[in-house]
Amino acid sequence: MEEVMTFESSVKELEDIVRKLEAGDVELDKAMEYFKRGIELSKFCHDKLTTAEESVHMILAENGNLMKFTTKG
Repeated sequence: MEEVMTFESSVKELEDIVRKLEAGDVELDKAMEYFKRGIELSKFCHDKLTTAEESVHMILAENGNLMKFTTKG
């Protein structure tokens, strides 16, 4: 079963890739693989954030005002 990619898992993987590339001890071919994957993850995260932002704008437009957000704890 294939794991579903989430925003959080994508950010974690992207952070891992950045850490590996910053270490500087990665061969060129592997670095290019990491770079390509990093770009894919970055685009995925950007798209998720854009969708979330659009949803917030739609909710605010529907209600016309801000509502206090509380969490149950």
